[in-house]
Amino acid sequence: MEKSLKWFWKHRSVVLCTLAVFFTCSATNTAESLASVGVGGTRRRNDLAPLVGKGLRFSGLSFRIALFADLHYGENAWDDWGPKQDVKSDKVQSIVLDNEMPDFVIYLGDLITANNLPIHNASLYWDRAISPTRGKGIPWAILFGNHDDASFEWPLEWFSSAGIPDVHCPFAGGKSCSFRGTMRMELVKEEIENNILSHSQCGPTELWPGISNYILQISSSKDPDLPSVFLYFLDSGGGSYPEVISFAQVKWFKEKSRTINPDARIPELIFWHIPSKAYKKVGPHPKSRIRSPCSGSINDEEVASQDVEWGMIDVLINRSSVKAVFVGHNHGLDWCCPYKSLWLCFARHTGYGGYGNWARGARILEMKEDPFTLTSWLRMEDGSSHSYVKLSP
Repeated sequence: MEKSLKWFWKHRSVVLCTLAVFFTCSATNTAESLASVGVGGTRRRNDLAPLVGKGLRFSGLSFRIALFADLHYGENAWDDWGPKQDVKSDKVQSIVLDNEMPDFVIYLGDLITANNLPIHNASLYWDRAISPTRGKGIPWAILFGNHDDASFEWPLEWFSSAGIPDVHCPFAGGKSCSFRGTMRMELVKEEIENNILSHSQCGPTELWPGISNYILQISSSKDPDLPSVFLYFLDSGGGSYPEVISFAQVKWFKEKSRTINPDARIPELIFWHIPSKAYKKVGPHPKSRIRSPCSGSINDEEVASQDVEWGMIDVLINRSSVKAVFVGHNHGLDWCCPYKSLWLCFARHTGYGGYGNWARGARILEMKEDPFTLTSWLRMEDGSSHSYVKLSP
């Protein structure tokens, strides 16, 4: 109890501000749900939390997804280095999109480094992060990482003889810097309301403080109401609260998956940011060679897993429809390894923000509809591709 009180006191301003925005978004969800036509209706801009998000569909033989992980926009905005990194991150995204021409993009967390952002409205950097995809007219969805709503960390060198730099807030319209960090609900609510191509959602209120918990359906090419694949997004925490997928999230997944896919006939893919402890069990020893049946090209660090687990992986491995889990977080890992009935995969460090000097790229997923198959590979900034692996027959 004492530990919990200390944590709350340390983060009280972020928690209270998040609660205010959260209940505003919750009220919007309730009002719009009452006014909406139903789950199968057209997605409205203010309908932030339907049971299953629709609008994605197979066209032709396949459906391709690009995973952009750990972009970390907005670092060191007060000097030359930070903005140059953001320009390079723009370039990586554009190269991947031009080479792969995906049907959909998933931003797999840590779009921004909020703890390094002295800016009144960090959603401006969030908007910058998704702009390459939006500019090409490609739909997308996001989930949160541990840096997206972290409180600003004052650099100690600002208190040296050099002093605090002349910090300006880019794009803030003359507003002063607040150093207050950002809030998950604030970021996703603004994204949804201002971007018709966004398929992101505010999650169910009962899963607070987790926000990016929702389900998207990829419909059949034959019938827009017939699901072919379900995509599950889960908030793995970090930043303003511990790095964890809660028991409540596990319960929510079990209930929703049984409701929309009762016979586990429809394939399901799972996405969150911070790897589970199962990744430590299945992955190759850090800095060792990646050997078959695993696939990938970098294995240069230990898995940085969630703080604690409450049964999510156990539920997934006992559900035959779940084909793979995809995470980011570790910049020096990009492998996929089989684990019992499914695959555990890392994406690839996409952005020039964040730690590490590994070559940037993105994990690509390609699904065939009938019969269902799932294949993945890595597309790199230099245009090359490698590490092809079949994740489902």
